[in-house]
Amino acid sequence: MFIVMVAAECAPVAKVGGLADVIFGLSREVELRGHHVEIVLPKYDCMDYGQIWGLCVSYQDLWVPWFDGSVHCTVYFGFVHGRKCFFIEPHGRENFFGRGAFYGFPDEPMRFAFFTKAALEFLFKSGKRPDVIHTHDWQTGLAPVLLFEIYKHYGMQDVRSCHTIHNFRHQGISGQDVLFATGLGRPHYYLTEDRLRDDAQHSAVNFTRAGIVYSNFVTTVSRHHAWEVRHTEFGNGLARTLHVHQNKFGGIVNGLDYHYWNPDIDPLIARNYNASHVEPKYENKRALRERLWLRDAYKPIIAYVGRLDSQKGVHLIRHALFWALGNGCQFVLLGTSPDNAINHQFWQLKHQLNDDPDCHLELRFDEHLAHLVYAGSDFVIVPSLYEPCGLTQLIGLRYGTVPIVRRVGGLADTVFDVAKYNGQGNGYSFDGADPGSLESALVRAVGCWNHHPGDFRKLVQTGMSQDFSWNRAGQDYVNIYEYIRHK
Repeated sequence: MFIVMVAAECAPVAKVGGLADVIFGLSREVELRGHHVEIVLPKYDCMDYGQIWGLCVSYQDLWVPWFDGSVHCTVYFGFVHGRKCFFIEPHGRENFFGRGAFYGFPDEPMRFAFFTKAALEFLFKSGKRPDVIHTHDWQTGLAPVLLFEIYKHYGMQDVRSCHTIHNFRHQGISGQDVLFATGLGRPHYYLTEDRLRDDAQHSAVNFTRAGIVYSNFVTTVSRHHAWEVRHTEFGNGLARTLHVHQNKFGGIVNGLDYHYWNPDIDPLIARNYNASHVEPKYENKRALRERLWLRDAYKPIIAYVGRLDSQKGVHLIRHALFWALGNGCQFVLLGTSPDNAINHQFWQLKHQLNDDPDCHLELRFDEHLAHLVYAGSDFVIVPSLYEPCGLTQLIGLRYGTVPIVRRVGGLADTVFDVAKYNGQGNGYSFDGADPGSLESALVRAVGCWNHHPGDFRKLVQTGMSQDFSWNRAGQDYVNIYEYIRHK
């Protein structure tokens, strides 16, 4: 099959979050299974151009219909660590992707509506006829609409669409001018509940609803989250639409890039190790303590790695920190917050605990240090209020760092509590979003480390031996592509 991924990000060239890792990892896995994959991205001025090999012009004069005229674009091609990528550069006065940042602008819906229109126009004009166009998140939610309502009449009637929603919080809400910009027009036709209308703003277009209604298949990034968004508030207003389209909706757990996250060959840690030879992990613990000026003592290290925002359960992260210090543990935090109030709170904590030899807060993003934190810690906490999939717990398992998680979304699909799985568990989980629920898991986890070292070692090895790579997810997506191709 010929698959085209259309997305706003792809690691490592244009990465803000987990979406970028998914695009790269899934594309490689599908290619390994013998299929042809191409990725279409915006050509941001802030991309990491050092990660692109052989960048050259592929399509010189792409004129993209936009409102009553056209915008001239140039399409570039280059390899991103082996992935075939096309980058669309518009030359219009709006300067959609030359702003020094990937996101954060008031015309965000219009920027990505243009990119989506340009991507389909490029496929049409260049004669590319993929079997499946796989779009991702709200930024590309209009692609299935454009394919069905416009481009199928131009010879693309056999192209199918799959849409993946990585985060239901961000749905892409726009005024109806986006309909006229993209050539769809007819607000009276599209602004209905069974098409594109937003529930809260009846005169607005909802890009995510567009992707659900018009694509041939819709996925989200874990099985449990697929249930949550249909039956709880996590659907953020789209539960009814998902129910209507439930026969084409499912959850597939994201995979982890096992080439990049591999303690057996990781060049960013102090000593390599694997499930059958786990002892060198403790040299990484010693190296982490030296790096962060923690006291060398017989204590477990509990870590948190990631963004500090309301979704991640900030109040529980803070509680875990003080619980650890009060119960004979050390605590390491690596992350920063997009929220100024939360950032200020954790900077105050850092100053308050600056002289504590059992605590270190590193309030910045440091990909290299993250590897050592995972390798050197005993536990990693993920107390999220909601978590569509989550990579932190998968990295923890890969590095033998036992996850302690709240049982939501993808965390419920990947972390199996030792108390419930009769020796097959790989971590600890809890249900409530309150400190008492978190403590119940912390007490059991640290108790195992302190009093049952043999059981803890087995738990470490169990997690390291499990396969959460793209292997299974890649096959699941290939099965979906085959299914919709023959519908």
